[in-house]
Order: sequence, then C-alpha cells, then structure tokens
Amino acid sequence: MTAISVPRFVDNRQAPRWIVAVLGAPVIFGAFAAAKGINPLTMYGDMLLSLADPVQAQTVLVRAAVLLLAGLAVAVPARAGLLNVGGEGQIVIGAVAAAGVGLIADQRLPGGLVLLLMMVAAMAAGAAWAGLAAGLRLTVKVNEAISTLLLNFVAIDIMLGLIYDPWKDASGFGQPSSRPLEETARLPLFVTGGTVNAGIVLALLAMAGVWWALKYTSWGFKLRVVGGNPEAARRAGLRVGPLLLSAMLVGGALAGLAGLVHFAGTEFKLRPGLALNFGYIGFLASWLAMHRPLRIGLAALLLAAIAMGADSLQIDAGLPAASLNVLMAVVLLVVLGSRLARSKS
Repeated sequence: MTAISVPRFVDNRQAPRWIVAVLGAPVIFGAFAAAKGINPLTMYGDMLLSLADPVQAQTVLVRAAVLLLAGLAVAVPARAGLLNVGGEGQIVIGAVAAAGVGLIADQRLPGGLVLLLMMVAAMAAGAAWAGLAAGLRLTVKVNEAISTLLLNFVAIDIMLGLIYDPWKDASGFGQPSSRPLEETARLPLFVTGGTVNAGIVLALLAMAGVWWALKYTSWGFKLRVVGGNPEAARRAGLRVGPLLLSAMLVGGALAGLAGLVHFAGTEFKLRPGLALNFGYIGFLASWLAMHRPLRIGLAALLLAAIAMGADSLQIDAGLPAASLNVLMAVVLLVVLGSRLARSKS
C-alpha cells in the first residue's frame, strides 16, 4: 500500500525550540507587567476569560481570517526571497477598490454580483500596489522592503483623501468615512446575528491554494529555486525577473483580498484606522510560521486571540493601549531569537 503523506506543522526536531518560543513571550511580557505592579497570573487569567466569551471568540475567528490572508501575502514573496512589508497598504488599497465598486454598484446591481466585482477589484488593486514595488526592484534596484513599507503610508493617505472629500458620507455626522455598504453586498454570515462570515471560507481556500501551488506546481518549485540562489536560477535558464514579479503580484492580490474580507465582512465603510495593523501582524504571523501556509493559519489564530485578549489588558489590568504592540514585539523577538539560535546550532 502507498503511504499517505500527512503534512506536519512542527518538525519533531524543532519542537523544543517552538515550546521555548511559545512560552518565552508570555514569561517576558509577564515580567514587564510585574514591573508595572500587575500580577502576571491574574492578567493572563483575565485574558483567557475574555476569550471564553462567545462574542469575543467569533471576533477572533473573523480577525484570524484577515491575518491569514495578510500572512500569505508575505509568505509567497518570501518563497522567492522577497520581503513584502507592504501588507498594510495593500490591504487598505484593496478595501478602497472594493469600496469604490460598492459605492458605484451596490444600489444598482444584485448583491452577489457586486460582491464578486468588489473581490476582483480588491485583488487587482492589491496586486497592482505590490507590483509597483516589484517594478522598482526590477528596474532601478530599489529594495522591496523599503518601497513596500513606504507605499503603506501612500495607500493610507489615498484613503484619507477620499473619505475627507469626494467619498465622505453626507449623513455621517461630520465623521470622515464613506457611505456604508448595502447589506445585500456584504459577506454572508454563518449565523444570523453573529459576526462570523464567509471571509473565513475565502481565507481557508486561499491557504489551501497557496499551499498546493507552492508545493506541487512548477511555479512554486521555481520560486524556491530563485529564493535559494537567484544567480544559479538565472544561469539555469529561469526567468528570474518575471518570477519575482509574479510572486509579488500574488502576494499583493492576497492582501487585497484581505482588504475585501475586512471591508465587506466587518467594517462596511472606509474610515481612519481601517486596517488595524493587520498587515504588520500578518507579517509577524508569516515569520512565526516560517512562511509555511498551513502553519500561518495557526499563527494567525494565535495572534488574533492575543490581539483580542489584549483588550483586557487595558480594562482589567490598567495597562496602556500600546501594551499590545509590546506583546507582539516580544513574540517576534523571541521567535527570531529562537530561529537565530537554530541557525547557529
């Protein structure tokens, strides 16, 4: 009989390091809380209790779907040796494109068709935004980490420019935001009255598709070759430039899809602070999972739970709102430190 290969999320040889990485961050952050006069055990207990609430649990799933797509947007370029730090801007520009389609069509066309058009527009906009950075890398050798990071701020400024003037909702009580999306064009909910929507299905399908493409297609194999040694790939006859461009375009499209999921599934309108640092947390999720698509799903769920549980840090523990950023930074440093130690061993 032919053995069936089952993907493992963590190699047995890596398990001790993952345990250290997972447990190290809470210990370090607990020491930070203790220095502020807060009992770490009580603090973590409050976080866990907050996640037990059904409403909070649904929100975790909704956020995890966006973070999963944002993480995949980092993982695909990373397979080709590229550093996509522009998930935040690609998510925002995807939401802007989706909102533009919604403003034009949601009161004229059937909701399902509008949703499909918004999805196409969001993915195309995200791909185009990432493509700008790829073009700069291929033509004038601008490092994509710098260009994608700077493009984040440009995308946010474009959104703000739109919602402060041409797209501003006249009935929005003076607040800068676009008109709410019609209910018929929003992502369907699994349960009436809940918050879990079809965006989770889109994210899981994207995860499966990326995993399959990177593992079983010639395109995925070529990306691995380019990421391992671009010069050797070039000498072997691979078209390195188009491969790098395709990796960034796919990554941008996935981030644009994340913008659609967040806009049509949760926000329903453009507003300042729309992206909630999804792009940066998705970057952390991808690095936490070593750019492996299936592992990114677990990392996204973990980070979404941390983000939601951290709300209790402000309410119950009295820590400032920036504490979430401290906690995420500690997680990243512990993971990178664990990986550096492994590379030296």
